[in-house]
Amino acid sequence: MRKLVYYVGVSIDGFIAGPGGEVDFYPVADDMAAWINERLPETVPSHIRPRVGLEDAPNKRFDALVMGLATYRPALDIGVTSPYAHLRQYVASTTLEEIADPGVELVRKPLDTVRALKAAEGGGDIWLCGGGRLAAALLPEIDELIIKSYPVVAGGGLPVFSGGFGPTLFTPTERRSFSNGAQVTWFDRTA
Repeated sequence: MRKLVYYVGVSIDGFIAGPGGEVDFYPVADDMAAWINERLPETVPSHIRPRVGLEDAPNKRFDALVMGLATYRPALDIGVTSPYAHLRQYVASTTLEEIADPGVELVRKPLDTVRALKAAEGGGDIWLCGGGRLAAALLPEIDELIIKSYPVVAGGGLPVFSGGFGPTLFTPTERRSFSNGAQVTWFDRTA
């Protein structure tokens, strides 16, 4: 069965973005960017892929992604209606009226959508791209976490999970460090 994987960058204090959606405070490193481009090229937005030599790179892990409106909005703000055109894209929102781009599907019941995607035959895993409220709503279906932990305190913003209290155990399985002090850690849901 396909997995739902929450792959996200997080500050030391547990925020995925600043109060206004900022992510430019994360320290960048060439070795980390090269690793992402090699291992998970499909997580690089379509409009950036040609600039980093990934225009024809095949998807290695994911073939679909689910994101909340706050994650989708920055793309819309720069005129990009299909930020991951190389993946099947689902935007979970109860407030967005419609999405004009046929490559992006608006979903009102993300838990049902994810369960249907996971049950479908074949294909890659499903990337939970963000945000925190959506991650909390989909927590019962998250099979794996890939957390990019950056050595910075945000002090406030959008938490990695934003929902009710519900302790859920995950087991760390791998860790990789980079020159910017960031670490990527893989966690599997504990049975």
